[in-house]
Amino acid sequence: MLKGRVFSYNDEFTLESGQSLPGFQLFYTTWGTLNEDRSNVVWVCHAFSGNAFVKDWWGDLFGEGKTFDPAKHFIVCANSLGSCYGSTGPLSLNPDTGKPYYHAFPLITNRDVVRSFDALREHLEIEQINVLIGGSIGGQQALEWAVEFPDVTRRLILVASNARQTPWAVALNESQRMAIEQDVTWQLATDDAGLQGMKTARSIALLSYRNYNAYNRSQKETSAALKRVYRAASYQQYQGEKLAKRFNAFSYWYLTKMMDSHHVGRDRENLELALRQVQAETLVIGVDTDQLFPLNEQRFLARHLPNATFQVIQSEAGHDGFLLETDQLSRFLDTFLQNKQQRKTWIPTVF
Repeated sequence: MLKGRVFSYNDEFTLESGQSLPGFQLFYTTWGTLNEDRSNVVWVCHAFSGNAFVKDWWGDLFGEGKTFDPAKHFIVCANSLGSCYGSTGPLSLNPDTGKPYYHAFPLITNRDVVRSFDALREHLEIEQINVLIGGSIGGQQALEWAVEFPDVTRRLILVASNARQTPWAVALNESQRMAIEQDVTWQLATDDAGLQGMKTARSIALLSYRNYNAYNRSQKETSAALKRVYRAASYQQYQGEKLAKRFNAFSYWYLTKMMDSHHVGRDRENLELALRQVQAETLVIGVDTDQLFPLNEQRFLARHLPNATFQVIQSEAGHDGFLLETDQLSRFLDTFLQNKQQRKTWIPTVF
């Protein structure tokens, strides 16, 4: 049975920025049973607006008879700091004021997040993670974890992710934050501040999650008749409304800042040498039509990680292919986990 719990860290937690939190909470789930030698741990780092209930958003990979089966594995997924599904974030109470942080919440980086995850790992008395997997920002966190604590992870799986955030991705995130900031409610100290702006931000994000062909296929009009609202327009509105029912503009704003700061070479000698610190056997997976984190970013990872295999998902869905193309993904994962593919794929990298 999938169980949700809260881990409380009660000491001051110094952040990469130099600011600090007076402790934090992580909401996390576990699924399955630890074996006797605690060697069956699968740890999942969730995507941007994901949560700790991995079956809700990667259900074709996790469950009975699936690649990650709770009958065989002990599956852990923790909600990221800064998110709004139970872990410490902008809506949490600031003990110094007795009120929610809102705009005063400190900037959090992926390095901060993985340090909080590692504190949870120690609390759970897990010495080594057998499989650490993450997609998109979750892949960024998984990689940062494998660099920061290289002896913790045995096998690392990075899906549709990268070693550093590019100017292209930063610009997309800034456009989304600008939409939130243009909402007249954004300056208010209320839980729902910026919600209308977040709907627009989500609409912008969707254009990078999908692509030209995906929209032309899924939102194609059935006739040339003049319309007041076209399918693609209503789809953007619908997705904004859908997110607004389950997410928060403060978390959205802060998580985009978290992504912008991603660079595993920061305060290390350089990016390539940082990647060489990873000890885990690694599977790098990209999506051939991904416009947010294009294939050249996964090629870079596969080239510079010491023991990496590279695979490509064929999809018309763009970046979201890492969530949608689970048949292909499960085949890649099964092959990797069964150690059938030993040869590293070397592919020239172009930036």
